[in-house]
Amino acid sequence: MAMTRRTRSILLWGIAVTGIALLGLSSRAQAAEERVVYLAAIEPKGGVTVDKEPYPTAELPQGGGYVKKRPDAASGRWEVSVYQFSPATVVVKQGERVTLEIVGINGAKHSVHVDKYSPDHVLVKRGEIARIQFTADTPGLFKIHCKEHEPSMEGHLVVLPR
Repeated sequence: MAMTRRTRSILLWGIAVTGIALLGLSSRAQAAEERVVYLAAIEPKGGVTVDKEPYPTAELPQGGGYVKKRPDAASGRWEVSVYQFSPATVVVKQGERVTLEIVGINGAKHSVHVDKYSPDHVLVKRGEIARIQFTADTPGLFKIHCKEHEPSMEGHLVVLPR
């Protein structure tokens, strides 16, 4: 059966439209995705009075990340706190353009660094947002850490391979 000129024209247009659509999808997949990840610099605290729990005498790890306050003379209340990032793990894909927006909740300041991805420490202050921007070009596991509150204020950036 012979193909009419109209049928051939419709078929060619269909192939052309399909090809253009596939090219568009392909170029979108190749373009770097952008991702904004929100982190908070927090300090969870806990406390109790010595009549309910005795004050622990064991030392906490060195650094500013852990804080233990001795019992108050009047009330007998003692406290323990730790500095952390929330969330502590950030997962992105290789090739994504990433912006970490870090808000300071507790602690006057945090000098934050992302191994491989931030050449300097970025200062995060209470009540302010600091931004770290980078392209996640290398797959792997990288530390996000605060210089003032090591060893507890440490998170991880996971870059998944394409």
